[in-house]
Amino acid sequence: MQNDMAAEFVLSVNLVDIPARTVCPVVLRVADGRVAAIEPVAGASGPDPAWPYALPGFVDAHVHVESSLLVPSEFARLALAHGTVATVSDPHEIGNVLGVSGVQYMLDNAAQGPFKFCFGAPSCVPATPFETAGAEITAADIEQLFQNPAIGYLAEMMNWPGVLNRDPGVLEKIELAHRYGRPVDGHAPGLQGADAERYASAGIATDHECFTAAEAADKLAAGMKVLIREGSAARNFDALIELLPQHYEQLMFCSDDKHPDTLLLGHINQLVQRAVALGYSVFDVLQVACLNPVAHYSLPVGQLRTGDPADFILVDNLTDFQVLKTYLNGELVAENGRCLLPPAPVALANNFHAQPVAAAALAAPATGTGTEALTPVMECFDGQLITARRDLLVPVAGSRRQPDPSQDVLKLVVLNRYTPGAPPAVAFIKGFGLKQGALASSVGHDSHNITAVGCDDDSLARAINLVVQARGGLAAVGAPGEEHLLPLPVAGLMSDRPGPEVAAAYSALDAFAKTQLGSGLQAPFMTLSFMALLVIPSLKLSDKGLFDGEKFEFVQG
Repeated sequence: MQNDMAAEFVLSVNLVDIPARTVCPVVLRVADGRVAAIEPVAGASGPDPAWPYALPGFVDAHVHVESSLLVPSEFARLALAHGTVATVSDPHEIGNVLGVSGVQYMLDNAAQGPFKFCFGAPSCVPATPFETAGAEITAADIEQLFQNPAIGYLAEMMNWPGVLNRDPGVLEKIELAHRYGRPVDGHAPGLQGADAERYASAGIATDHECFTAAEAADKLAAGMKVLIREGSAARNFDALIELLPQHYEQLMFCSDDKHPDTLLLGHINQLVQRAVALGYSVFDVLQVACLNPVAHYSLPVGQLRTGDPADFILVDNLTDFQVLKTYLNGELVAENGRCLLPPAPVALANNFHAQPVAAAALAAPATGTGTEALTPVMECFDGQLITARRDLLVPVAGSRRQPDPSQDVLKLVVLNRYTPGAPPAVAFIKGFGLKQGALASSVGHDSHNITAVGCDDDSLARAINLVVQARGGLAAVGAPGEEHLLPLPVAGLMSDRPGPEVAAAYSALDAFAKTQLGSGLQAPFMTLSFMALLVIPSLKLSDKGLFDGEKFEFVQG
């Protein structure tokens, strides 16, 4: 290899030609940020074991960058080290907090580096009328966003009941996307059969919410493309990867939500490695990971063809996929697990007006005089966004329903962060496993009110008030004096600190929640962030009350 830091350079590599399904040694010439020439090595009978393998960079086909707790420029610095060169990014998290100005914030921050972000126009802000968000993005706002070529698609249409019922407001947004030549992303957990067909027939092209192969097969049959999701909370790779041999042309990989600790360790490269280790064709897997998102979203990402932008990666072999180098527009941007780009400046923006709460405000009244009360309890599951309803007897003391950590029945609280003095909503939840203390977070999909889970009202109030005082963050409290906080000053969603520093702080919080407080979940803070996501069945809690995501109405009583 020669001088690969210069504007023009030459590499001797084993070129992985995914469409041709070949691997052969070539001399790769790069000039002016593009692939200038690909020259096969004369007389070669196969790959040269001394040379690295060159292939197009990986693409995350659906992610909310905000869920990494990092601004786009810092997300990119971690992702590039793992060979990811582009993402299809839905900014509806910051859209729910700041509206169109939040989307513009993401565009501005991302523009400071070469990473190829494709941002969408959020379709559902707020996600439902049953919660309080910080902003609204209307059809007129979406049309305004589509004037910007950097906005590449209509982001996930979560209002699937509106799609099935052909709600005029929903259809107007979909029609706008079609008029402006933008694809429409879907979000329809559990839809199968005729419902899946009706959802797709509205002009919705993808879905990343499938959690069974049967559901995914129905959506594929309806003409949709299915994204195999493996993030920090929802993990559907094992359930869906069997579809790959027959449907590799209609599949993509995505993370959806990726916390900084796991992003520090790996990204789409891990899914590629896992799929190949299971025996699936390396060319099928790489088409899913590298090519399908580029084609579907018309991304300006090179595919290692003469004349393309020189966006590619070098890996050690086609088994481990250890990323040696990452190139963007002919620039070496990461090497041996380390990003070579400097941190970019981070501006602050926020919308946070919540006030501290007293423990007494978190009481859950009970009727009658018994020592137990039949109560609808949300049950969460590790690695899933869906929940279940359990009608359980919970203890009653002083005419108030009480959490019961010994039975893993805890209290769940959502506090409106946009309206000062708004009363908290309170419910009960099973599945977190906390034995003491509480967790609280201003990352609460999709409206991003403060969501907290805990064993007692005092701990809950302490954790919530840490988040309030920081105007956004993640907090964990245990015994008196045990208080931990990760501030998130950018919209209450993202840190202004470098990625590795945020990952370390998050890892410490995560470890405290597990080892000191007792949670057995893989990612307790990520799971907590979805307990207010009303569009995912079955029970969820908004700042307005307990909500049935199947009937799409509040739970009475």
